[in-house]
Amino acid sequence: MKVVLINPYEIGRQPFGLAEPAALLAKAGCTVDCVDLSIQELDTDLLVQAQLVGIYIAMHTATRIAVEVIPRVRDIVPGAHICVYGLYAPMNEELLRTLDVNTILGGEFEPGLLTLVNRLQSSENAVQTEPVVNLSKVSFLVPDRTKLPELSNYAHLIMPDGAKKVVGFAEASRGCKHLCRHCPIVPVYEGKLRIIPREVVASDIRNQVDAGAEHISFGDPDFLNGPGHALKVVRALHEEFPHITYDATIKIEHILRYQDLMVELKDTGSLFITSAVESVDNQILEYLDKGHTREDFIAAVRVLRHVGIILAPTFVAFTPWTTLGGYIDLLQQVVDLKLVESIPPVQLSIRLLVPKGSYLFKLPDFQERVEDFDPTKLGYPWRHQDPRIDKLQQTVAACVAGAEQEGRSRSETFTEIWQLAHHAAGEPCVMPARGQVGEEIPRLSEPWYCCAEPTSQQLASF
Repeated sequence: MKVVLINPYEIGRQPFGLAEPAALLAKAGCTVDCVDLSIQELDTDLLVQAQLVGIYIAMHTATRIAVEVIPRVRDIVPGAHICVYGLYAPMNEELLRTLDVNTILGGEFEPGLLTLVNRLQSSENAVQTEPVVNLSKVSFLVPDRTKLPELSNYAHLIMPDGAKKVVGFAEASRGCKHLCRHCPIVPVYEGKLRIIPREVVASDIRNQVDAGAEHISFGDPDFLNGPGHALKVVRALHEEFPHITYDATIKIEHILRYQDLMVELKDTGSLFITSAVESVDNQILEYLDKGHTREDFIAAVRVLRHVGIILAPTFVAFTPWTTLGGYIDLLQQVVDLKLVESIPPVQLSIRLLVPKGSYLFKLPDFQERVEDFDPTKLGYPWRHQDPRIDKLQQTVAACVAGAEQEGRSRSETFTEIWQLAHHAAGEPCVMPARGQVGEEIPRLSEPWYCCAEPTSQQLASF
């Protein structure tokens, strides 16, 4: 069977979600090709021979792009079976069915892909029999990344001196033990964690180092959901490749709970840790059920600085509960902690996304804060009761987009955002001192974020 796997977008990563199924389906006897639309064009000649087209959607932006791509795929191969799989597939099942998608798989999608192939080969039945969400434990294979563009085409690591390093991307686990209300993982995995065997992770990393990777970025939702497993992975990485550095995403509460492990992470090559701080307002953090407080965030910065690891916070800066004073307070806290250079400016423009199945609806009266589901936005729109908040968010987002196009630095963009916020609040604008921005840090060329709107350029390219 001829299979084409498509990745719309995954923040500059060479997608595990294509490479691992490619190995799995090839072992099952399929001829597999991969297309990464963040780098490659949709190849009509490649598609026209496909009997099964699998489209992987791991995030909101990828889903928005997939919605644009699916009709084109159907036009090119009207007889092909289209399967959409990945984290965002089940929560958008209703919309995807209207686009003539035949099979939708979420959670641990590998068993579903295999039974789908068997079903298509053994009968003419196109009706889905596989569960839309499967959380059973699966047997992972070492990903086959040979079908994808070279690593040098993806996001790279930029060092403070301007040097660039090729980045590999690995996953050691899926799902998450935590139930943060705004997180898109929660409606699918519901607090469950699935481990990818250490031998598979090690082989995947080894193959990527052989392909030129100089730094590994772990894509786990939280690297310390299974601390013992994570430590085995990085110990093996450091033992085999002591010159390779890495980064990972870790919750604030885990940084504090496992403070003694931070030294070993540093010793095994950790350059920086991304953490979804989201807010410095304790009430908003409680609404989001983040499991940490403002004070915990400050403590985590100090812990990692003492160890020598950089903290790169991410935020959901605009929520229905955000106030102008609260937004300025966030900016001030960033200055006080000297984190300006550690934060991609886009993080200060992120607006809360409310997808289907969001646990935010477990909050009393939250339904009253949102409008009806908008299939064009893949979420429930909301308007702030203070229109100045919505206007500020739009202005900050435009500022960030312009800064990226013009190549302005993080500190320059932060200064503009600082001015915009104080102007919106009608407050005097006293600029932070130069020494408060912090030092430049190693950073990925494509910032980590999963809930932002795709750009018009991304959508227009299809």
